[in-house]
Amino acid sequence: MTDAPPPAVPTAVVIVAAGSGTRLGHGLPKALVPLAEAPLLLHALRGAAGSGVAQQICVAVPPADAELTEFCHTFAEELGDAGPEIDVVEGGATRADSVRAALAALAPGTVHVLVHDAARPLTPPEVFHRVAEALNRGALAVIPAMPVVDTIKSTAPTEGDAASIAAEVVTGTAVREQLRAVQTPQGFDVGTLLRAHEVASRWEPDQAAAITDDAMLVESLGTPVYVVPGDLQSFKVTTPMDLHFAETLVAAQGG
Repeated sequence: MTDAPPPAVPTAVVIVAAGSGTRLGHGLPKALVPLAEAPLLLHALRGAAGSGVAQQICVAVPPADAELTEFCHTFAEELGDAGPEIDVVEGGATRADSVRAALAALAPGTVHVLVHDAARPLTPPEVFHRVAEALNRGALAVIPAMPVVDTIKSTAPTEGDAASIAAEVVTGTAVREQLRAVQTPQGFDVGTLLRAHEVASRWEPDQAAAITDDAMLVESLGTPVYVVPGDLQSFKVTTPMDLHFAETLVAAQGG
């Protein structure tokens, strides 16, 4: 376990591990795709448990996935009394559905929750600490993020004669200094996040489909979402190239 002060209030970590992993091309749920001979989920569980920020970890897995469920139970047995309680729930059709299922399984009295993606298996414990500390200082919502290094432009489909030139045309250039690439774990006051999900459950399907993280839901309530530094190692494993990069990092660290 990584040395860390105990959480100021009852805290849980939700790990979303219900993705299909189609783009990785392994024919496995993403959480089971191997990284340095261990599933992505194992790396994420080790990071969350080792950070020492939570008394409970709740993992949302694909429905009826006995292998991932058994995997989580085995990890819990290995931790024994030295680690947080590990619980498993069936995720839903969308990321928001999976998070809602996990929130419903949190222990009574949980005040803070950190929502993390299993697809970010190498997130350092320091990121968990920064998020938890911001919550302890009074934030209702906090996200880790990194400055954007690329120039970001908005585009639109071309029409008429312009379509023969290219499929898209630039409509504007964002101010890079104001942009951030958002990571996980994202931390929340449990009551605030539950309220945001309850409101979002009534959204139209196209609006709900546009949800890419929990901070978006809290933003829709008008609640401030604070930002703490993320980490380059907390990148999301989505493509085979991402996985190769992760393998290189683990090898360099002697993992």
